[in-house]
Amino acid sequence: MKRFAGKVVMITGCAQGIGAATAKRFAEEGAHIVGIDLAEAALKLVMKECESLGVKALGIVRDVCEAEGARGSVARALETFGRLDVLVCCAGSYSSSVLSEVSLEDWRSILEVNLTGTFLYNQAVAPVLIRSGSGSIVNISSMAGKTSWDSSAQYSASKSAVIGLTRSVAMDLAPHGATANALCPGNTRTKLVEKVASIVGAREGLSGEKWLELRARDCPMKRIARPEEMAGIVAFLASEDSRYITGQSISADGGMVLY
Repeated sequence: MKRFAGKVVMITGCAQGIGAATAKRFAEEGAHIVGIDLAEAALKLVMKECESLGVKALGIVRDVCEAEGARGSVARALETFGRLDVLVCCAGSYSSSVLSEVSLEDWRSILEVNLTGTFLYNQAVAPVLIRSGSGSIVNISSMAGKTSWDSSAQYSASKSAVIGLTRSVAMDLAPHGATANALCPGNTRTKLVEKVASIVGAREGLSGEKWLELRARDCPMKRIARPEEMAGIVAFLASEDSRYITGQSISADGGMVLY
């Protein structure tokens, strides 16, 4: 039995990493996919893979930071499929600087993608879920949203804010039967984490691969996660099995941040 047969799932940051893995997971479970990303060629490939699984897929090349674009994406999804059941906000960006060197431009850029983009799509999709009396939003935060380290002010602040946003969205949706939760991944083998590894590793005189090797060693589970593992948790949070879970920030970091 396919849990999401006939349902429609919108995913931002859909062209790679956790977003791409999530699109394929929902497609495997019968959902039609609406993918949002700026990377047109990569997005087309992901949509084609989803369609090969027997579902329909609509790719929209768009910057998540555009308010009109968010509303337009939702309108296109409804025009194409007549419904929208799940939103997954995966679009994200990363930079790293010691606090004294964080430029205002960089600060704004990271918050614009990680926080404002998430807000705009939550805002655009929430009325659809309220009208339908069901559905789910899953926002991708990070373990950096629950803890932090040096040279990460802009990134950690943005991901902490995603958790706060998610709690507020959950409160607005709860009376209408819809849920909102945040997923906080630990180090996961994606291009974004490889970028983190190369930037932070270089400061420590290490290659990106060596830095990831050390982070795997630090992890209680002694490995880096796979995007597919995060996709499975997203699917659970959007499923009927999680209807009484809302407003939560779910850590999936191999035991790195324990509460």
